[in-house]
Amino acid sequence: MKTSPTIFVVPTGIGCEIGGFAGDALPAAKLLAGASGCLITHPNVMNGGSLSERDERIFYVEGYSLDRFARGEIGLKKMNQQNLGIIFDSSIEDELLLRNLQAADACIATLGINISSYVITDKPVGIVIKKESSGLSNGYIENPDTLINAGKKLINRGVTAIAIVTRFPDEIDIDNLNLYREGKGVDAIAGVEAVISHLISKYLKLPCAHAPALSPIELKNELDPRAAAEEIGYTFLPSVLIGLSTAPNLIDLPNFNDKVTIYPNEINAIVVPNGALGGDAVLACMERNINIISVQNKGVLDVSKKWFEYENFFLVENYLEAAGFLLSMREGLNYKSVHRPLRSIKEHNFPN
Repeated sequence: MKTSPTIFVVPTGIGCEIGGFAGDALPAAKLLAGASGCLITHPNVMNGGSLSERDERIFYVEGYSLDRFARGEIGLKKMNQQNLGIIFDSSIEDELLLRNLQAADACIATLGINISSYVITDKPVGIVIKKESSGLSNGYIENPDTLINAGKKLINRGVTAIAIVTRFPDEIDIDNLNLYREGKGVDAIAGVEAVISHLISKYLKLPCAHAPALSPIELKNELDPRAAAEEIGYTFLPSVLIGLSTAPNLIDLPNFNDKVTIYPNEINAIVVPNGALGGDAVLACMERNINIISVQNKGVLDVSKKWFEYENFFLVENYLEAAGFLLSMREGLNYKSVHRPLRSIKEHNFPN
């Protein structure tokens, strides 16, 4: 079947109207996957706390590895099943750990996901949350080595993809949290979540994703539907396990041994919010002259087309319109043929 492989990015922690909450970009991902036939995206798009979905047209790739793919450093090998392992932060309390272990059991029993092992870090990971003056979510971890060492233990047990669960502090700015739950703010923990998954991707080079461990919070009546997926369970782990269960293997290029399903040079377009054009994946696609479909999806960043001179750039109002562009590319149609007015070829001035 004819496809038009496409990258779909909604950066973590920048408060996008679509994709800035709890898996609320997943419907857009399914739409774009239907239009392109093959979509490569990342956990921030797909993870909705207890909710997510597997789709054979969607390749679930952690953000750091997605950037490497866009730069042409790795290919993706489709997997029918991964052997999952879980890293748990040693600072997670017994009751909260039990909740997460039971969530893993539920994924095995109900969804048939292959989870074979877990390990607890030797030291607390040490999560520190920061908010930039720009409004971006950010932070760091105090003991990165303890995560890497735990991941190596899982790899030695035969694990091929890793979920990470770390204890986040309960002392989060309540005003910012309420703004987020009401659909008016940035996810305060998203930035440091990206730091954690990037670390594992960089040093262990296998599929991974992160789920925070948080104490239950009070019921809120004025809850934005986009944040609701994080309110229906005790753990955020299920969506991570669902995504990783069939995540593609990451194949360093050039490679002459492993069968690669998608090479970077097959990518036809990248879909990205208009204010977030400064990310590594977008810049790499620009260097390789790949089509940029920029969607009006407001966040706290303003790195837009005005900062670039780039020919293969298409600004669209929403993901429905983006899907139309992708479908026209997939079908080999000139998108101008369905725009009006349609210019006559006589209006084009070609030099002799």
